[in-house]
Amino acid sequence: SHPLLYVKLLVQVGHEPLPPTVGRNVLGRKVLYLPGFFTYARHIVEVDGKRGLFRGLTPRLISSTLSTITRGSVKKAFPLEDMEHVSNKDDVKTSLRKVVKETSHEMMMQCVSRVVSHPLHVISMRCMVQFVGREVKYSGVFSAIGRIFKEEGILGFFVGLVPHILGDVIFLWCCNLLAHFINTYAVDDNFSQASVIRSYTKFVMGIAVSMLTYPFLLVGDLMAVNNCGLRAGLPPYAPAFTSWIHCWRYLSAQGQLFRGSSLLFRRAPM
Repeated sequence: SHPLLYVKLLVQVGHEPLPPTVGRNVLGRKVLYLPGFFTYARHIVEVDGKRGLFRGLTPRLISSTLSTITRGSVKKAFPLEDMEHVSNKDDVKTSLRKVVKETSHEMMMQCVSRVVSHPLHVISMRCMVQFVGREVKYSGVFSAIGRIFKEEGILGFFVGLVPHILGDVIFLWCCNLLAHFINTYAVDDNFSQASVIRSYTKFVMGIAVSMLTYPFLLVGDLMAVNNCGLRAGLPPYAPAFTSWIHCWRYLSAQGQLFRGSSLLFRRAPM
């Protein structure tokens, strides 16, 4: 999945090396479309070769590994007490208490793992956006750690952390609570396929809620590369943001809070 996330990040920072093409929408009207994932990926291969699609992969793998290990350690240190499965409307309070308890436990694991893995996430983002300016400032994990510590201090490893955590927390609570209320009030226990429907409710809610929380992901990723000495984090791509709220307001004023959320059918901005 790394090439997909790589292209998404380049789109998020606003790097559009290829011109838009004329196409037609569902109504048959002519519109301008920006290059999709496959065209964009082909351009990266032409510039950097096939290995270029995996720029920044090593720190991302380390980040994912740290996240998994941390979640497992937190889960083992703070085990969640088992509660009986409750789906009957007569036990709504008990069922809701169960969902709140499980979500709180999941939120704690997610927040701790996000804090631990975020420094490597920042390094991975910066390695990838070097494609924009053809820089080699962040060439390895250890050299990148030393450079960030020297130039930005400890806080440099945690830029963009707050919007990422907020996005994670909002996603967890909205997804779990919506799935709970739908399963409790909208799905009848007498229906023969009730258990099957309930098993997919949380998945469907996750897709819907992820679109609503996408701006937090976008702002967090942009803050990770903003004003770090790389071309992708400087004008004309973006001003030097003073905070993630400044970044949010800037993107909102530009109508770009969902930039990069779609990589297949990308309409060119008016």
